[in-house]
Amino acid sequence: MSLLLIVALPFLGALLPGLMNQAGRAACAGVTFTVTLAAFVGLMTNLPAVMAGEMVTFRADWIPSLGINFTLMLDALGFFFATLILGIGMLIIIYGRFYLARKDNMGEFFTYLLLFQGAMVGIVLSDNILLLLVFWELTSLSSFLLIGYWKHLPEGRQGARMALTVTGMGGLALIGGLLILGQIAGSYDLSVILQNREIIQESPLYLPALLLILLGCFTKSAQFPFHFWLPHAMAAPTPVSAYLHSATMVKAGIFMMARLWPVLSGTPEWFVIVTTAGLITMVLGAVIALFKHDLKALLAFSTVSHLGLITMLLGTGTAFGAMAAIFHILNHATFKAALFMSAGIVDHEAHTRDIRRLGGLRRLMPITFVIATLAALSMAGIPLLNGFLSKEQMLEEATRTVLFDTWWLVPALATLGSVFSAAYCFRLIGHTFMGPVRDDYPAKPHDPPFGMWGPPALLVVLVVAIGVAPFLAEPAVKGVVAAVLGEAAEVPKAYFKIWHGLVPALYMSIAAVVGGLILLALFNPLLRMWDATPRPEAKPIFEGLVEAVAALAKRVTYALHNGAFSRYGAIMAVTVIVAGYYAWVSGTVAPPTRQMQPAGAIEVAGWCMLVAAVLGMVFLHRNRLLSLVLIGIVGLMVSVGFVFFSAPDLAMTQITVEVVTTILLLLALNFLPNETPVESSVLRRVRDVTVAVAGGLAALALSWHYLLRDAVSSPISEFHLANSYKGGGGTNVVNVILVDFRGFDTFGEIIVLGIAAVLIYALTESLLNGPVRARLLNRRPDKPLAGDMHPMMMVVLTRVLFPVVMLVAFYIFLRGHNEPGGGFISGLVASIGLVMQYMASGYSWTTARQRYPHHGVIGAGVLIAGLTGIGSWFVGKPFLTSDFTYVRIPPFQEFELATAALFDLGVFLAVVGAVMLSLDGFSRLARRAHTKESEHAMDINPSRSENAALKGQGV
Repeated sequence: MSLLLIVALPFLGALLPGLMNQAGRAACAGVTFTVTLAAFVGLMTNLPAVMAGEMVTFRADWIPSLGINFTLMLDALGFFFATLILGIGMLIIIYGRFYLARKDNMGEFFTYLLLFQGAMVGIVLSDNILLLLVFWELTSLSSFLLIGYWKHLPEGRQGARMALTVTGMGGLALIGGLLILGQIAGSYDLSVILQNREIIQESPLYLPALLLILLGCFTKSAQFPFHFWLPHAMAAPTPVSAYLHSATMVKAGIFMMARLWPVLSGTPEWFVIVTTAGLITMVLGAVIALFKHDLKALLAFSTVSHLGLITMLLGTGTAFGAMAAIFHILNHATFKAALFMSAGIVDHEAHTRDIRRLGGLRRLMPITFVIATLAALSMAGIPLLNGFLSKEQMLEEATRTVLFDTWWLVPALATLGSVFSAAYCFRLIGHTFMGPVRDDYPAKPHDPPFGMWGPPALLVVLVVAIGVAPFLAEPAVKGVVAAVLGEAAEVPKAYFKIWHGLVPALYMSIAAVVGGLILLALFNPLLRMWDATPRPEAKPIFEGLVEAVAALAKRVTYALHNGAFSRYGAIMAVTVIVAGYYAWVSGTVAPPTRQMQPAGAIEVAGWCMLVAAVLGMVFLHRNRLLSLVLIGIVGLMVSVGFVFFSAPDLAMTQITVEVVTTILLLLALNFLPNETPVESSVLRRVRDVTVAVAGGLAALALSWHYLLRDAVSSPISEFHLANSYKGGGGTNVVNVILVDFRGFDTFGEIIVLGIAAVLIYALTESLLNGPVRARLLNRRPDKPLAGDMHPMMMVVLTRVLFPVVMLVAFYIFLRGHNEPGGGFISGLVASIGLVMQYMASGYSWTTARQRYPHHGVIGAGVLIAGLTGIGSWFVGKPFLTSDFTYVRIPPFQEFELATAALFDLGVFLAVVGAVMLSLDGFSRLARRAHTKESEHAMDINPSRSENAALKGQGV
């Protein structure tokens, strides 16, 4: 099966649980299991190739211009982790089906689970580091949803936020580290990066990249000092905890260290940082776990400890350490998932996880007792169980490791961690299952149905099988180790066996078991000492840090982002002016290469009108209506300027935009005072004038510089002029640019235009239904309005002109590809014709004849434009690449057919829909303000005769 399908299946399958939710719990879990099984089977189809040492790949162009591709790879390491993710995932799905209560939304739970599963599979199969980072962040987001699944629990919400904050912070660091790594190697493909060990380690950027990558790995895998988030994630449902702690979330950081081991390990920096963090985490997690009374809290801190063990082994930088780490990843996944599911069974049946309220369960829950005991003994490192084998390898590696020039430090700390590890395992067994049966359980404990104990039982079978016959796991583990080591080292020839003779690791293991039993015997006095000892608590520290950062962010935000647009504009303008001035004075300005052209009388007159209108705006801007008139003059003079510079398309666009916006602004001014009040001080106005004059002079200087000098390189216009007809089939270069060369920009612009219109509609809707509604109903004009609401002359004229306007719009639309015009201009012209009907005949008369909703027109335009662009893919061309041909239909002449016409049709519909939806909003406000919600109301106050008619109808 294709790697792409293996990664995509969980994401596609995430759509199904919600749909099957109404079909019942079994159907919902069944479809989730089927999706995971399909991905697992697809993974297994690649097993022969992986066993043969081949690397299965998938490659597709992603961003070819940047050399970035969508690449996946499957080697033994990726296969190993994907097998754990999907294999244990199937067991978790079965377990979760019986664990979740009937009131829990199972469709929602399994949707989140599949999203999380897909993100994890994506991480371990990604070859491109940018793609890997996308999946990495998806694990943080989906785990946030899983941990906070029980939204009614405050600790669940808090644990989810804590996990997202810590892992999200680490994710940002990892992004920086991997980007640096890709920059050093000259590629963002992992398969290429892993071949450049010497280049990476000799680069001066090696240490920054290493620190950032390890920060991402440590936060994800809960290494000291980021270990505190993982125990708080236990507030999630037990199936989630079992999945996160055994095969997924926390193993992502471990996977990343193993994946990058060939290029990052072997340096003093790697050895000191990774080994030290692993040792501290291993010992600290084990010590805290011993004194936890919550079963899941004990197991959570044990996970922290064992993750530290694996990290320490990877940090040694030796091939044997890497092998021991991989072997323990396998063993930890089996016994830890079984233990979490056993803890969930106890909680599910006894209604408590508090060890102090348990005991004697071996008689009441014999099956659960056997499963939990075997898994816990494996975690303690007892012979004939798989945990013993990898623990022995860890202790053996510890005896060979010298840290800080001290030969005994690593063995001593490893043994100390093993002592506490054995102690909390013995406590879990003894205080939960041993002792007399109690009569004060919150609920009567008993073994659950097979659906709950079957999955952990299967994992315990693997625990025993590997422990008794370690040679069964040896080939697979060594194959994975070969993928981890790459060309950096050879796979150790050590054999997996139970008895290695009287070696130091054996004595250390015996000391750990004996020490664990002693600690268990002394547990009560040790607990009193632990409770009496002052120590920092990570949760209050984290919360205090978050509050301090949030308070600082608020102060900075409120100081800079206080809602004053004038401040934002001033800051931005000053920044641009200062940066431009620095570039101007520090650069070299070439002498002019062109002469000034003489200005004629018409040009001077137009310039004077433009300056007069602008100055009038400056001094008379408080009069809103006069300001609108002056803005119209400025727009008109800009249109004349476009005509003067032979840009008819821009001139037509500018004029039509001016007409439409003027009408809409007039409607808006209907609800505003005639005069703008003085709201700024004299000092602020002086500041604004200074900034504005400086900005104007800067723009003048820049324009003067470019207009008097030839371009250094060939302008882009030469390309457009040369390829407009050959590539786009049109002689109107402006239109070809809009619908072909820069079609994606236009597509985004019509989407933004539609969104703006919808926002205007939503704003007016809220005004009509909010507190403003009463003011609108009680509003009365200061002066009497015209008695004749709809003059006959205007009504007849607009209805006669409407077909002509639409015909002009149709003509402008058709000619747009070769002559000035196009979908945008024709849409504005058509909008003007429709606006004329609203103005002349009124809102009610016009909307009564409206067949299609404005929202739908916008949506249809965007959809048509998008489908036109997608159609390019079917002929192997990029999105929105237009095509054209010429046809002849007798008796007509030969004419052109271009796909750009369909795209222009989408632009036309989007523009018409946006303008009319905006007009709709303003018109409804006007109607509400001038009448009291009458279906017969028009845009302005009815005449006296109409008022009488309305009263006669009881309105």
